[in-house]
Amino acid sequence: MSGVSTYVESYYSATAKGAKERPALRGDTTCDVCVIGGGYTGLSAALHLAEKDYDVVLLESERAGWGASGRNGGQLGSGQRKGQDELVSLFGREEAQRLWDLAEESKALVKDLIRQHEIDCDLKPGLLCCAHKPAHEAELAEYAELLRRDYGYAHVRPVSRQEMSGMLGSTVYHGGILDSDAGHLHPLNYALGLANACEAAGVRLYENTPASGISSGAQTTVRTAGGVVKSRHIVIACNGYLGRLEPRIAGTIMPINNFVLATEPLGEEGARALIRDDVGVFDTKFVVDYYRLSADQRLLFGGGETYRQSFPKDIAGFVRKCMLRVYPQLADTRIDYAWGGTLAVTLNRLPAIGRLDGEIYYAQGFSGHGVALTSVAGKVIAEAIAGTAERFDVFARIPKPKFPGGTLLRWPGLVLGMFYYSLRDKL
Repeated sequence: MSGVSTYVESYYSATAKGAKERPALRGDTTCDVCVIGGGYTGLSAALHLAEKDYDVVLLESERAGWGASGRNGGQLGSGQRKGQDELVSLFGREEAQRLWDLAEESKALVKDLIRQHEIDCDLKPGLLCCAHKPAHEAELAEYAELLRRDYGYAHVRPVSRQEMSGMLGSTVYHGGILDSDAGHLHPLNYALGLANACEAAGVRLYENTPASGISSGAQTTVRTAGGVVKSRHIVIACNGYLGRLEPRIAGTIMPINNFVLATEPLGEEGARALIRDDVGVFDTKFVVDYYRLSADQRLLFGGGETYRQSFPKDIAGFVRKCMLRVYPQLADTRIDYAWGGTLAVTLNRLPAIGRLDGEIYYAQGFSGHGVALTSVAGKVIAEAIAGTAERFDVFARIPKPKFPGGTLLRWPGLVLGMFYYSLRDKL
């Protein structure tokens, strides 16, 4: 069918479950809430609103889960993107506790949604954070103790360098911490499961329907090429694909690109020689390496970033360099898939969630921690629309600094900053 979007070629799209084509919007319609964006945030908001008996229309410019929600590393982490010690310094102990509680609820919510809607997405327990530098080992151990002491979080423990060498088939790390309540999953299948749950709850989901403009007033309006949606409320959940849709919030995020490869199947023995306990893994570099095993015993390895709209011509070669620094023994291993996606970061690496003109809600800038946080973001937006905004306001109170230079000049400043931190990684 001409003009119909397909998913990017990736290991995730090759193993997608429950994908189906949905129609584009043709003609005008009305609803209670129009959600723009069919990633985790928009799907969660739409599902929770439908469960509250709201009439919801969801517009996705491509396919459900087409963007970062269907291409990411699949790691379901604890807490916020910033550590709790940093949050206490920024906002005080009580507010840091609220942010921790919401993040932990989001992690539990993902697991609950998977169970409730029987989403087949290979959810597995455990995330291992690896110290990239010797000094990081003690810092991580201290942080684990802080979580246990101040937040009663008993699921995290230090891992020595010696133990680490038994857990991973690599000697590049200096110990770390293991979080047994965190985990990893097949991100596209989780998104597809949410989309199907939305439709089962009554959400009208239109694909291949980019929003071209929005307006507010007595009735909010979303314009598309094929029609207009009039509603009482709008939820903007576009993240790195926001573009020029809403200039008032565009300057608070920077779209960046990240990349993942999938090796050939390694077999049970070969896979467990790399990651013995089948946990997700990430390190403490500023430009993070992250990796895990797939259900069919491949290594899925993510690494490297770019800051332009275009992707590297050889994505596999781009990421392979990162992989071989960790696993040089994979030099002769075939790469079957390599792909990239666009996410959005904020200056303070905390999500930008808020409201415009009273009835336009938005959530964006999850800064690489979106597999968990997006679910609760959608839920608290649904609560706020239903009239209970206390939990939404915890996120809304987080400052939303704009990148210097706005959307026009933010790119050069970010590149200089990233170059500085990448040099620190190497040193």
